[in-house]
Amino acid sequence: MKLLENSSFEAINYQLCIETGDSNIIGRIESYSCKMAGDDKHMFKQFCQDGQPHVLEALSPPQTSAVSPSRLSKSGEDAESPLSDKCCRKTLFYLIATLNESFRPDYDFSTAKSHEFSREPSLNWVVNAVNSSLFSAVGEEFNNLKPELWNALDQEIYLQECDIYSYNPDLDSDPFGEDGSLWSFNYFFYNKKLKRIVFFTCRSVSFMSGCGRDSLGNELDMELEDEMDDETDNFEEDSFHQAVCV
Repeated sequence: MKLLENSSFEAINYQLCIETGDSNIIGRIESYSCKMAGDDKHMFKQFCQDGQPHVLEALSPPQTSAVSPSRLSKSGEDAESPLSDKCCRKTLFYLIATLNESFRPDYDFSTAKSHEFSREPSLNWVVNAVNSSLFSAVGEEFNNLKPELWNALDQEIYLQECDIYSYNPDLDSDPFGEDGSLWSFNYFFYNKKLKRIVFFTCRSVSFMSGCGRDSLGNELDMELEDEMDDETDNFEEDSFHQAVCV
C-alpha cells in the first residue's frame, strides 16, 4: 500500500484536530493505492497461506445499522446465512494493510480477523454517521467543513462507486482504546476500479483522562515535523541543482 499525496486532505486533516473544551477531536483522511510492492507482496503470500484470495470471509454486522448490507435485498432462509456479510480475502488483506500503513510503527494489525470488520449498508448511512458524530462534538463549526470534506473525498475516490467498510475491533486491539476515549470510527472507502482506498479515521478523547491535550499536541507536532522535513528536502534538492549548474 502506498500513501498518495493529496493537498486537499492535508488541509482538511489540519481542521480535523479540534479542541472542544472538554475533549479533543483528532481525525485524518488518507488515500492509498492498492498496488502491491515488495513488502506487501511478501505479506500477501503469508496471508494467503490461511486461504486463497477469492475465498469469502464472514464479516460482523455494521454498527451504523441494524440491517446488514447483503440482507437489504434478501429474505427467507438465505438472509440468515452466517455469510450474509462477507468479503473476499484479498479485500480483507487490503483493509489490514491500510491499517498497518496508517498506524505504523505504533500498531501491527497483521493478525486482525474478518469479524473485526463490517461492510456498511450504504454511503448515506456512513455520511449520516460521520456528520452526526462530528456535529455533536464540534457543533456549527463542522457545518463549515462538511461540504469541503465530502467534496474532497468524492473527487479522490468517487464515493458512489465505493464499497465501504469499517473497522470495529475489541478493546484489546483498538488503537483508540486508551483511557478517556469517548468514541471513534474507522471507515474504508474502497474503489475497486481505481484500486484505491481512502481511509477516514477519527476519535474523541476526553481531557479528564489527562491524555486529550497531549494527543492533540502530538498530532500537531507531527504535522509540523512533516512540513519541516518537506521544506528541508526541497532546500537540499534546490542546493543540489544549483551546485550542478555551477
